[in-house]
Amino acid sequence: MSESPPPPTNNPTGIVARVADDIASLSADQWDACAGTTNPFISHAFLSAMEESGSVGPGTGWKSLPIIIEDEAGKIAACLPSYLKSHSQGEYIFDQQWAHAFENAGGQYYPKIQIASPFSPVPGPRLLLKDESMAVPILRAAEQLTANNGISSVHATFVAENQLDFFREAGWMIRADSQFHWRNDDYASFDDFLAALSSRKRKAIKKERRKAQEAAEIIHVSGDDITDEHWDYFWQFYQDTGARKWGTPYLTRAAFDLLHQKMGEKLLLILALQDGIPIAGALNVIGAETLYGRYWGCSRDVPFLHFEICYYQAIDAAIARGLKYVEAGAQGSHKLARGYQPVPTWSAHYIVDPGFRSAIADYLDRERRAVAADIEFLAEMGPFKKSG
Repeated sequence: MSESPPPPTNNPTGIVARVADDIASLSADQWDACAGTTNPFISHAFLSAMEESGSVGPGTGWKSLPIIIEDEAGKIAACLPSYLKSHSQGEYIFDQQWAHAFENAGGQYYPKIQIASPFSPVPGPRLLLKDESMAVPILRAAEQLTANNGISSVHATFVAENQLDFFREAGWMIRADSQFHWRNDDYASFDDFLAALSSRKRKAIKKERRKAQEAAEIIHVSGDDITDEHWDYFWQFYQDTGARKWGTPYLTRAAFDLLHQKMGEKLLLILALQDGIPIAGALNVIGAETLYGRYWGCSRDVPFLHFEICYYQAIDAAIARGLKYVEAGAQGSHKLARGYQPVPTWSAHYIVDPGFRSAIADYLDRERRAVAADIEFLAEMGPFKKSG
């Protein structure tokens, strides 16, 4: 497939969609009017920072492919944060087995189109709409883009649950997974939260917090209080974690500077210090209702420090800010004992080949049932006091 954007696409509704060069070149005001203000990971600031920092773009396997529909005045009425992908890395919804199966059968799975916030397993809107009547037409535009260019599939990952019906109406297949989120039940303090737990779990968390806080000083810095020196330390932590988890960290050093520049008021760094020197840290992003824990790393291993910085301090920060949720990233059943509860997450998939689509649909039906059963089981195993 050519690397140059395809021409404007007419879908069967008569609405004209087109592919822009990238998100950074589009009006931030127009994009955000569609994206809303609740979820920072689909904001123009975040997505353009990924492009301008080189985290997305040549050599990364992520090529920006934003699909937009404009109104009669030429302003964006609907858009998709979409990308042409040559691999399945940085998505956190795993389809590598699908790729192997399709290619073993003689097909070409890559490139594919990914509708997502890069490197961010954060549920949120994937159809960015000023007018909900544009939902299915913009999905039809994505489908036609695959037909025009011989692309195997389109995948919308971490879709907000309230948008699933749009994908169902378009005939896309729905996939279920799960994460662990903390919910603020109007707690006035961390002790209020602890009071909702069983005695054994409450004692275990207090012990973990005490050990971590005895070993290091914990500080919170956000907005203009975050310095270049803070970022330099955090970059070391992030590189270490990224090298161990993914081989190569997804974000460049410039990404953190650009995020600070574009949306610094939404960033919260939680750092652990020994002798005044940061030895560990976690980056959080502040949404309208949710504190999103994104990246963690350390230069020294300290017992329970990961739990303290990533989970307990995040709860403290959410309570202090009156936020309703903490989302601490993908996977991690160890979060359950620390008050984070299992919740479903969703993705939507359009597969061009009918035989492959049928096989995937059967697999997804069985997978959804298994995920639902797992969530129900894990919820029963949680640390909260049992009622009745």
